[in-house]
This record gives sequence, C-alpha cells and structure tokens, in this order.
Amino acid sequence: MLVSANKTEVNTYSVEIKITPEQFKEAVNKAYLSQRKSISVPGFRKGKAPLHIIRSLYGKEVFFEDALDSILPAEIDAAYAQAGINAVDQPKDLKVDPCSLEEGATVTFNVTVKPEITLKQYKGIEAEKEECSVTDEELDAEIQRMRERGSRLIDVDDRPVADGDVTVIDFEGFVDGVPFEGGKGEKYNLTIGSGSFIPGFEEQIIGHSIGEEFDVNVTFPEDYEESLASKQAVFKIKLHEIKFKEYPELDDDFAKDLGEYDTLEELKAGTKEELLERKVNAANRKFEDDVIEKLAENVEGEIPECMFDTRADYNVKDFSNRVAQQGIPFETYLAYMGTDPDSFKAQMRVRAVSDVKIDLALEKIIEAENFEITDEQVEAEYAEMSSTYNWEVEKIKASVSVDTVKEELKRKAAIDFVVSNAVAVAPAVQEDKQEEQAE
Repeated sequence: MLVSANKTEVNTYSVEIKITPEQFKEAVNKAYLSQRKSISVPGFRKGKAPLHIIRSLYGKEVFFEDALDSILPAEIDAAYAQAGINAVDQPKDLKVDPCSLEEGATVTFNVTVKPEITLKQYKGIEAEKEECSVTDEELDAEIQRMRERGSRLIDVDDRPVADGDVTVIDFEGFVDGVPFEGGKGEKYNLTIGSGSFIPGFEEQIIGHSIGEEFDVNVTFPEDYEESLASKQAVFKIKLHEIKFKEYPELDDDFAKDLGEYDTLEELKAGTKEELLERKVNAANRKFEDDVIEKLAENVEGEIPECMFDTRADYNVKDFSNRVAQQGIPFETYLAYMGTDPDSFKAQMRVRAVSDVKIDLALEKIIEAENFEITDEQVEAEYAEMSSTYNWEVEKIKASVSVDTVKEELKRKAAIDFVVSNAVAVAPAVQEDKQEEQAE
C-alpha cells in the first residue's frame, strides 16, 4: 500500500510503499514452491525439502529477493494509481528497509513523471502551402512516360548507333593500363543519352556499328569514389547489338489502348486531373507535417531526458523491424548507409525530441477539446484495420482494446483539429528566403 508520494524535484517524486507481513509471507512461500524442485538437500528427495530446512541451510532470507521481484511490480503500479502518478521511467534508487517476515517490507524509490507542459498555441498555426497547378511541360512529360511504357525495341542492323538507341555492349575499364574493380561488364544494355555512365562515355558510342571493337576515353568526376576520382580511364568496348525504341503514335488509338479514354483529348484532360490530384495530396501532406512540427515548437516545459531516450529506442527498434520485414538484416542496412548503431540512434533521438513534444501537445489538446468518440467510429476503425492488415475483425478486437482504439481516434481528431484550424500562407519567394538567411 502507498505510504507517501512527495514531489522532490521537477518531474520527480519520492515514493514509499509498505508490503504487509501477510503479503510478504505469501510471496516468499510462492517463491519457495516455484523453486523447491531444483533444490537438493541431503536426507530429502530432490524438491521435497521443507521450507524451514532450506532456511536453516541457506539463511532465512533465502527467498526474500525472489519474493520482492514477484510482488513489487504490481504494488508499485497500485501505488502509482493511488497517488495519481504517471511514470515515464523505471523506479530509481530503490531501497528496501526493513524487510522481514515479521514486519513485511518498506520500499522507497524515486520516479520520473510525465511533465506538465504549456502549449502556447494550437489554433491558427501558420505554415506554407503551395498553390497547385499542372504546366503543359509536366503534362507532356507524363504523356511521354506513358508512351515510354508502351514502346517496343526494334533491332537495327543497317546503321550505326544514334542518340536514344539501346545498345548491348561488353566493356572493360583500365587506369594506367591496369583494370579496376567494377569496371567490367558483358552484354550490358546501355541507353545512349540516359546519362547512366560516366560523362562523355555514351557520346563516344554514337557512330559505331555492330561488331566493332573500339576505345572510349573518359575522365572520372572529382566527386567519384576516392580511388578513381579525377583519373583518366580507357574502356575497351565491343558493340553487340543496336536497338531503337518505337513509340506508339500519339492519337485516339493510343488513348483507347490505355483502356480508360476514347480520345487523346480525354486522355490529356484525365491525366492532367490525376497529376493535379497528386500535387494537391502531396501539398496537403506537407502542410499537415509542417503544422504538426510547428505545434511541437509551441510546447514549453521541462521534459525529462528519459522520455526522449525511450522514444529514440522505440524508433530504432521500429525501424529495425521494418527493415527486417524486407529481408535486410539491420546491421547490413547500417553498413550500407555508412553508419553504426550509436550514430543511427543519435539521428533517431533528434526525431524523438519532436515526437515526444507532439505527443504531449496532442494530449493537451485532447484534454482541452474533449473529443467524443462514438461506437460507430470505433467499429469503422476496426473495419479499416481489418482491411489494412487483412485480418478478421474479431481477431483484431481480441488483440486491440476498445480503449486503445478510442485513444488513437482522439489523437487523429486532435491532429485534424490543429490542421483544420491552421492558416495556409503562400511560400516565400526563394530570393526572400536567401535574403533572410543572409541577414
């Protein structure tokens, strides 16, 4: 039972709880019963030695630690509930004195609690939002991508390579007459003009014919990998095949082949509408993200560092699990990204600071606005979860409580409230931004 709970520092409480002799004796007896099977005592069959015999051999406190380990978690939680403590970390500086079968146990510890914060503003937050439109150039580019998907490769054998052709080549690169690692390929498909090779490489393929063997001379860029940066190289080339892309005619038949439109004009109008919708959705998402980030900036208060550390650990674990689901070991991912666990956690902690502030702000808004969640909303959320995870609704209900769903819906409601009450402003002109930075 709770004896006392006193605030000693900002976000820190000193708590004292009492475990009665009856509770402690029961916990000690349970510890004895769970462990006696593994205890051998001369004169008794294994697991049959009475408690008082074991105490005489190992001391009367033999099961005290196990008893405390079993009983303390529930007793601490009960004390938190009684004192109205919202703990954000494990108990620290835990002391037990006294601890006996006659007196029970008195336990004191310190605990870090959720901070009281002030939210300067959550209505009328300003954030930039672009006015969305689709230019003729963007529409033409999208139509061209559609033609690209509908194109086919035609073999060429009566002319040399031209810009835009797809070539099949063997190549091997040499620096100072010595081949270098990664500089060799066979039957490689290279589209001339794609810019996928070193600058100057593709242009030197133009004009050559099938069966030719020739050299390509290039200089690696300064920002290339250190062993090759700025060095001159010679590539030995053998040209096997030349193909060109045949694009579908841009007409009504092309629109009909896509299966959604009857005319080219309808295709262009529909494509423009889709592009605009994508832009609007992207702008809305960015606006929402920016508003919520600014909400975090409006949080004032002394937030315990342990909250940031806990959230960073969670972020790392969550990211690691998502990477693993894609079949990539987390250590392999870190090595590929050129980082290590400590550096990665430091990056996650930066994100965690904002995450914690956002959570605290949303809790404050939920409290202030008193959002009501209906049974219909809860059922709709269960149905959406079922569709998303392809899992039966009843199984989801068994694993996710109604209270959890309601809390998540309240969080969504708070985000929607902040965003719907935010003020969209036109993005600053780039020159203005540069002037501000210079000042």
